[in-house]
Amino acid sequence: MTQLNLWQRYQDWLYFNNELNLYVDVSRMRFDDALVEALTPKFTKAFADMAALEQGAIANPDENRQVGHYWLRNPDVAPAELRAEIISNLAQIATFVQQVHAGEIRPLSAPKFTDILSIGIGGSALGPQFVDEALAPAAGDLAISFIDNTDPAGIDKILAKLKDRLKSTLVIITSKSGGTPETRNGMLEVKNAFEQQNLSFSDHAVAITMLGSKMDEIERNEGWLAEFPMFDWVGGRTSEMSSVGLLSAALMGIDVNALLAGAKTMDIATRVADIKQNPAALLALSWYYATNGKGEKDMVILPYKDSLQLFSRYLQQLVMESLGKQVDLAGNIVNQGLTVYGNKGSTDQHAFVQQLREGVANFFAVFIEVLKDRDGPSITVDPETTSGDYLSGMLQGTRQALYDNGRDSITLTIKEVTPKTVGALIALFERAVGIYASLVNINAYNQPGVEAGKKAAETLLNLQHRVLAVLKTSDKPLALNELAEKADASAQIEHVYKIVRHLAENERGIVLQGDLKFPTSLQVLKV
Repeated sequence: MTQLNLWQRYQDWLYFNNELNLYVDVSRMRFDDALVEALTPKFTKAFADMAALEQGAIANPDENRQVGHYWLRNPDVAPAELRAEIISNLAQIATFVQQVHAGEIRPLSAPKFTDILSIGIGGSALGPQFVDEALAPAAGDLAISFIDNTDPAGIDKILAKLKDRLKSTLVIITSKSGGTPETRNGMLEVKNAFEQQNLSFSDHAVAITMLGSKMDEIERNEGWLAEFPMFDWVGGRTSEMSSVGLLSAALMGIDVNALLAGAKTMDIATRVADIKQNPAALLALSWYYATNGKGEKDMVILPYKDSLQLFSRYLQQLVMESLGKQVDLAGNIVNQGLTVYGNKGSTDQHAFVQQLREGVANFFAVFIEVLKDRDGPSITVDPETTSGDYLSGMLQGTRQALYDNGRDSITLTIKEVTPKTVGALIALFERAVGIYASLVNINAYNQPGVEAGKKAAETLLNLQHRVLAVLKTSDKPLALNELAEKADASAQIEHVYKIVRHLAENERGIVLQGDLKFPTSLQVLKV
């Protein structure tokens, strides 16, 4: 295709939202009119599915629940019985944040809170981390740290960074059920750190959870500072506009009303039942074309702005947990999905762009362009050229180089990174995921694979308890196969081996005798 033809295609397919100053360019995706025509009936159904979802239909049949993250930024479209609690939650957050900032809610050992320690995992961490990285003021009143894993060394690193500031740290623990192991473990580790400094954990702790959950019970029994609700109809990966994301963002000084407004504006834009006039539909169309509707290619997210570096991580969960499904809504085995990875430009010019242009053509790229370089003027680093001009040139050049070698791409352009545009980007991809899921007939709102992983981990921890029980009653070393047999786990001997190896390396009273290169030679002793 000639440059003039490309220019015409660019104009034909360019989407622009005047209120958001946001462009969507799918001209470098090589779909044709025949594909658009063939998919039009599926898009008609997808638009109807999304409308029904917003009107309160049971959108997650596996769990018989509604999916209403759209209501969070516009309570007026929520079912009447839910509006009051959405509005009340926003008011509760605003009041709490004002009281913390004013020092009316403060730690016993300091005049004000200086830090936030957020404990959560998955959607309870990725959204807040992304928004903080993108929007938090450089010199805010509060600093924030995250514990988003059950890695002891990682927890130690965060606690060491806080050191004496633990006495002025507000701890936010986010768990829908209150039983998520990683979050519970983080809470217990931090609670122990408070006790080691003779500090009252309850006077620093805030819960974000569902009414009636295990964490709700703990919060009430221990008398924490506050509790904010999680709603059954909001999934973790779409929870950034709920207490999960808004509380920490507001405490950091981010304009959460603008975040909500941006998402609301994008929701309005993505309700339009016209592919060309709906930015989320343009994304879904491009995904379908690139992957043949079967996840055959990966999506590489390349934001050309440091503040958006974590967007690819955020989108990994949103997209992959939503679209990575073994069966479709009819129960057919389909093994659907869309792999997401990325980092940022132009860093990746010096990393994996070489493979993107000349290696396996198993991907399409999503460039995110930010027009405004910085607040204030820029120096010139070359004649009539600024650092920002180089960044823009790198983006345009990489886009062209990929296209010239048969690699497709989408370009999203925003004027600047603000709460409003970040809210819009989040809402854009949320809707694109919902539309695409309808096109390929899967449930975007369940996560059976995640639940399977949790159950498998629980099974292995139960096996560890059995192994330790056997060792405690033995007065002599046991061969590995003998230990597995006594623990009723002969078929799981590899798991038994990995359990005792881990315990031995962590000074848990387990000693391994024998040649470590040959596991079957090992004798296991409890000392």
